[in-house]
Amino acid sequence: MNAMVLKSCAPIETAPLERREVPDPVAGPGEIRVRVHTCGTCRTDLHVIEGELPPLDRPIIPGHQIVGTVDQPGPGTSRFRVGDRVGIAWLHHACGQCSFCRSDRENLCESSVFTGYHAPGGYAELVVVPEDFAYPIPSVFSDLEAAPLLCAGIIGYRSLRRSECRPGQTLALYGFGSSAHIVIQIALHWGCTVYVCTRNAGHRELALRLGAAWAGSRAEQMPTPADSAILFAPAGDLVPPALKQLKKGGTLALAGIYMTDVPSLGYEEHLFYEKNLRSVTANTRQDGLDLLEVAARIPIRPRTEVFPLAKANEALLRLKQDRLRGSGVLTILPEARQNR
Repeated sequence: MNAMVLKSCAPIETAPLERREVPDPVAGPGEIRVRVHTCGTCRTDLHVIEGELPPLDRPIIPGHQIVGTVDQPGPGTSRFRVGDRVGIAWLHHACGQCSFCRSDRENLCESSVFTGYHAPGGYAELVVVPEDFAYPIPSVFSDLEAAPLLCAGIIGYRSLRRSECRPGQTLALYGFGSSAHIVIQIALHWGCTVYVCTRNAGHRELALRLGAAWAGSRAEQMPTPADSAILFAPAGDLVPPALKQLKKGGTLALAGIYMTDVPSLGYEEHLFYEKNLRSVTANTRQDGLDLLEVAARIPIRPRTEVFPLAKANEALLRLKQDRLRGSGVLTILPEARQNR
């Protein structure tokens, strides 16, 4: 099969992903093999490729926002049949036995395996996943629309929950990439007022077009403090101003898997009055199921920019340079553009 393979970590500007012919994977017991139609690009892919996450064994095939159809059920599988459309997300496997797994916190499992990091991902024609960690894709979404929901959507939804935002409240979003442009659609569906803070003029334009009440480049310019906030940008220096712009009792959720160091905080200025600072770690399968149900009901319509698999380096470079409006999606099958 064709795949984009990372041999060693390097800046995306050097085009470190190489197109290669690699052996087709085979579904083992309890696994399904999926013929990939589309795979979203994600900032986490950049962190893996550029070595900001601890480098693991190489080579590796990145990608964890995968949409495709089952083409080989492994022994002992029964949940999906050949031809079923499924999604694969970042969480590839959890042990199911530890205290975290037994308390509905499998995202914290010490033995967790992640797609496109520990296990081969979706920048390829075929991928294998335990069938219990695959998601049925609602028919309301095309392959292109579904791909960003499988990480940007899931992590955005978990971040929204972690921010403790409630319907009708004011929500501030810092950074407005793939995840935030999905979260805003959920928040507006809840009747929330949404403020967006981003340095990118094109992202501010998209935020306003999607329904943001305000979009600017500096937190202190927001019309009012927010009840809740989510920081999507991997920039620790945004934490103090985001906390400062929270109402008493407000919560700031940090959505990134990687972030630069957070500067020192002033207790009175940033944390007093029962303000909360919460991180977000991966997702549970229930997060994914809940997000897909909510997204189908609204329905969410992700904005996508499409690239062929061979241009994965270019798509990720545009992501790094904040030149994508919405979500970048790689197409592996040409017909994936029209499927819904």
